[in-house]
Amino acid sequence: MKFKKIINWTLNTILALAMAITLFSVITSKLNGGKPKIAGYEIMTVLSGSMEPGIHTGSVIAIKPDIDKNSLTQGDVITYRSLENPDMLITHRIKEVQKSSNNVQYITKGDANDVEDANPIPAGYIVGQYVGFTIPYFGYISDFVKSKVGIIALLIVPGALLVLWQVFGMWKMISRMDEKPDAHEEAVKS
Repeated sequence: MKFKKIINWTLNTILALAMAITLFSVITSKLNGGKPKIAGYEIMTVLSGSMEPGIHTGSVIAIKPDIDKNSLTQGDVITYRSLENPDMLITHRIKEVQKSSNNVQYITKGDANDVEDANPIPAGYIVGQYVGFTIPYFGYISDFVKSKVGIIALLIVPGALLVLWQVFGMWKMISRMDEKPDAHEEAVKS
């Protein structure tokens, strides 16, 4: 009986955690324009292997968005908008800083790439600076959680299971009450 209680408690805890994480991720994503934010850091998923082995494909990274984009230095890792497709974000290392009288541009390169990126990145395209925090491969889970299928799988299904579990528990309790003869009825029969 004790083993069954441990299993029940463990399953309930896992379901509650999954629902809480999903809810947090979805709500913060919606509030911040699609990017979860924790303590001022934006949480992003790395989609390519250009920064291997330091940052793996599918990893979650934290970037600091509120930085002085004109004072970054060689070796800093930045996330910036692609010049060709501003909706696409790229995380690469600064290889060279090019300063002129009124603007700063950065030559970047992925650690796993053989050549530098084709065009210098203007400071205005920079989204933030990587702060060294990464959770390898967690981005796959994070992206799944934010998808429609993920929301159904991790919010609606566990929620429905919890409701069914409670209904089943109440049904069992009512069944047991119906099976036990009432003490008053026993006294009357005697």
